[in-house]
Amino acid sequence: MSGTSHDGADFVLAETGFIKNSSNPFQAKLLAHLHQPYGTSMKEQIRRSFFGDAELICGLNFALGEFYARGVIKLLQRTGIPYKTIDAIASHGQTIYHVPPGNKKRGSTLQIGEASVIAERTGIATISDFRTRDMAAGGQGAPLVPITDYLLFNKKGVARAIVNIGGMANVTIIQGKQEDTIAFDMGPGNALIDEAMRIVSGYIKIYDRNGAFARSGKCHRHLLKKLSSHPYLKKRPPKSTGRETFGEAMVRHIFSTYRKAPHEDIVATLTHFTSASIHRAIIPYRPDEVILSGGGTKNSFLTSLIHDRFQESSIPVHTISEYGIPSEAKEALSFAILGYLTLKGMPGNIPSATGAERAVVLGKITLP
Repeated sequence: MSGTSHDGADFVLAETGFIKNSSNPFQAKLLAHLHQPYGTSMKEQIRRSFFGDAELICGLNFALGEFYARGVIKLLQRTGIPYKTIDAIASHGQTIYHVPPGNKKRGSTLQIGEASVIAERTGIATISDFRTRDMAAGGQGAPLVPITDYLLFNKKGVARAIVNIGGMANVTIIQGKQEDTIAFDMGPGNALIDEAMRIVSGYIKIYDRNGAFARSGKCHRHLLKKLSSHPYLKKRPPKSTGRETFGEAMVRHIFSTYRKAPHEDIVATLTHFTSASIHRAIIPYRPDEVILSGGGTKNSFLTSLIHDRFQESSIPVHTISEYGIPSEAKEALSFAILGYLTLKGMPGNIPSATGAERAVVLGKITLP
């Protein structure tokens, strides 16, 4: 899994499946996790590809396929698991562009990281391109983790909000039956904070480590109020978004408009904005518990703001690591589960979450 933050890729080795005659019919056992950061050059190529260079995207598609294949090989070598015991590789790929449906038009999306290269280098069947089938069925193509959240965290009589803070922040609201599950992108996660850090540091820093820079600033109330009035936040689910809306262009406009504001105040405000938009999106559902995952959980200032907001509403906040899943491994594990569903010919989307016309089998299978 490589998210919109495009800082690297996470690889997991997992055993998944339905267990007959069990109190917990679905189980996913995480055996190993590996994070492989992108090099400076690849990060820059990915960033440039967001602006539409066909030749660059074409070459990057194959380069990322090689990168993902090397990660799989490294993980298997590290664990000593024989290649022949692996049923399949599930690869989300790197999102380059995402256009949600709207104005009576179906959406479109592009994830790259050539599956043929992965299958060729590893000799293992590779499942890829999960989002496109949901969009073909009229859905947002996102978020796709709700079905895995349901399988992993559904508990009778307990309503849970499973939050992932990546480049964007998304949530799955589990409140009973699978068909009642709601999920959507709430708005920006790390994206605006990361872009701001790139700009203020002259592209030396790509994120705010532990939220230290933001913690040194003050929230700019006027800017926070302006950001909080963004039309996307008022849209009703199902909905999805990306860097096309909450990305570099927005951050540059903010710096241009608020020239006199200290840089640390801008980053502090963007961090407050992420926490506020997460709270605003979830609170109407009044969950019994909020569970945080994703790279954003490493930003201690951001997570403290989230804790404070939900504490005021008497809703406990936990991290997914408390449930035995490393935060950074959760989305990769989710796509391992989606890959399993694909192999079994089972739908991987939840129409109430993505807005699709029907439940469909996701992904394309590339044989070795």
